[in-house]
Amino acid sequence: MEKKIVLAGGCFWGMEELIRSQPGILDTTVGYTGGKVIKPTYRNHEGHAEAVEIVYDDTKTSLVVILDFFFRIHNPTTVDRQGNDIGSSYRSAIFYANQEEHDVAIDFIKIVNKSERWTYPVVTTLEPLAKFYPAEEYHQDYLQKNPGGYTCHRVYFGSYIGKSS
Repeated sequence: MEKKIVLAGGCFWGMEELIRSQPGILDTTVGYTGGKVIKPTYRNHEGHAEAVEIVYDDTKTSLVVILDFFFRIHNPTTVDRQGNDIGSSYRSAIFYANQEEHDVAIDFIKIVNKSERWTYPVVTTLEPLAKFYPAEEYHQDYLQKNPGGYTCHRVYFGSYIGKSS
């Protein structure tokens, strides 16, 4: 069955590029959520996080597997920052649509903290998903269109739920 989750962890270009290649991922859309600006744009999205809406096939992957990868490709211990990108647009956040997603996220944050892979505790926020606004077309699939373009994302660790790194 098709499901969606919206995640933010810094610049949406790098997040999308890494997430799109994971098994069970059907589609990704970059955009803005979590703020008050109606119809945000790249030039005016104050309060919104740059986020990725992930459509996945839950017969081929799960929210736990997606969160496992999410917490491996960005630093979830920095407030409003990823690499050179600074500000609330670049916060680490999970935008949950229901109580089940919220509870899975809480449990996974405990796993990440317990792993002690990061020097500091996770600061990822859990925010109820309100409206997700797709970003402008030129941001969609950005690193596919612009190989070698800017990204501050990489895979930091192996799985939290599988073999340790």
